[in-house]
Amino acid sequence: MRRMIFAFATSMLLVTAPAAFAQTVGFAEAIKILSASCGKDIETYCKSATLANNGIGKCLDQNQAKVSQKCNADRAVVVTLIQERLAAQAAAPKICQRDAAQYCKGVKPGAGHVLRCLLKAQPSVSKKCNTAIDLAGYR
Repeated sequence: MRRMIFAFATSMLLVTAPAAFAQTVGFAEAIKILSASCGKDIETYCKSATLANNGIGKCLDQNQAKVSQKCNADRAVVVTLIQERLAAQAAAPKICQRDAAQYCKGVKPGAGHVLRCLLKAQPSVSKKCNTAIDLAGYR
């Protein structure tokens, strides 16, 4: 069941576009929320749904009137929060560009070297960059 919900959460991400961010959630947190909220509904209404092509998500959509309000509400929240995390991850490098140039001179880009440098330099790094790192889920 946990694998099905993880695949469901992942497939939801693949069919949605990034949005503006205020708070984010990672996959582990999303699975925890969806397991608690939708596990019983998936077992009841989507037992034969496949994971391919967002089969569980489509099944829950088709049975939206029967699915619990908690599941429907939490699905919408989880999708939004994951979209926000993806948007934050895409935006963080640009937001932190100035801080990286100032505090990570000589650090070789790639493989997370600059991020590790910015994390170590947290007290000196701008609030905007620290917020971007937090929203991206890197800390």
